[in-house]
Amino acid sequence: MKAFKNSTVYLDGIGLTKCSLIFDENILSINQDTSLCEVINLPNDAIVLPGFIDQHIHGAGGSDTMDATVSDLKNIALTLAKEGTTGFLATTMTQSKENICNALKAVKDYKELNFSQGAELIGVHLEGPFISPKFKGAQPLEFVCLPNIELFDEFNRVSGNCIKIVTLAPEMENASIFIHYLISQNIVVSIGHSGAKYDDIVNAVENGATNVTHAYNAQSPLHHREIGVVGSSLLIENLNLELIADTVHVSIPAIKLLLKNKSLDKITLITDSMRAKGMSDGQSELGGQTVIVKDGEARLIDGTLAGSVLKMNYAIKNMVTKIGLSIEKAVDLATIVPAKTLGIDSSVGSIKVGKRANFAVINGNFDLILTVRNGKIIYEK
Repeated sequence: MKAFKNSTVYLDGIGLTKCSLIFDENILSINQDTSLCEVINLPNDAIVLPGFIDQHIHGAGGSDTMDATVSDLKNIALTLAKEGTTGFLATTMTQSKENICNALKAVKDYKELNFSQGAELIGVHLEGPFISPKFKGAQPLEFVCLPNIELFDEFNRVSGNCIKIVTLAPEMENASIFIHYLISQNIVVSIGHSGAKYDDIVNAVENGATNVTHAYNAQSPLHHREIGVVGSSLLIENLNLELIADTVHVSIPAIKLLLKNKSLDKITLITDSMRAKGMSDGQSELGGQTVIVKDGEARLIDGTLAGSVLKMNYAIKNMVTKIGLSIEKAVDLATIVPAKTLGIDSSVGSIKVGKRANFAVINGNFDLILTVRNGKIIYEK
């Protein structure tokens, strides 16, 4: 058994409190005798949080999901551990069928190896190819296609039935039937890269769509005669919104507007990071496209934002220091909210006896001190 002794811990249902936490693979007890435990000593300003969950992340540390190798997925997992992330969805992008299948097979192979190092690869977020050509963002146009159940089934089979979220444009032909099918397979439908109108969004929600991919970005904007994806997602209570809180993809006033219109249990922090995260500024790549990274921004040659280089601990920091949320409320957006979206909140997403011992330990400046997954230290500063 291991223990954090007399440490500041964010306990489920209580908040930040001084206590002792005893765990092995799971959380065993709170405020019990630690004399028989291996005590992990922490600095005085340390705060023990639930491990972060990133449901939309393409790459990090020089690797990308679309590189389609076990070694690249392992590198991403190890890199994410450095920011307190203990679970993630490997996110694909619009590409050829062959390239997507190769990436999905690598995910299947990686999961079968059951690596204990780095963040856990929970599953796949399939971002495209079922998107709008007009709102493709940094996705290559030539591979965009209409919703196709047969093609999706092939993708899911190759992944080992590992796809958890599908981003799609609900205004596209066959989308309603496709959404209904995905819901029948217990897959989260996320509205994104879409020019949908309000009526399209209402129809998608009635068919089971519950998520919106990277709010405000690559979607039809709010207009007073047609509120589009942005306005609809703010108006419809049931929709959970992904938020890239780097203050580049979404400005501070836009984040505050979102918070005025959505309850906090309907906002999920994501990084949407690409391979350049954790690397020096300079030239990088996304889906065969050249990306220039400078001053915390990743853009295609034409200036289009191409994912982020955001770290989850600093997304949380931004929500506290720039937006004004309490640390507990900000942390929830990267822990229990995505855990509920993915249906894994009974085992992860908060610190509670019986749940898995997944922790992100930060200091007062939100820098990572320690990351623990299933009771094992996977990163130590």
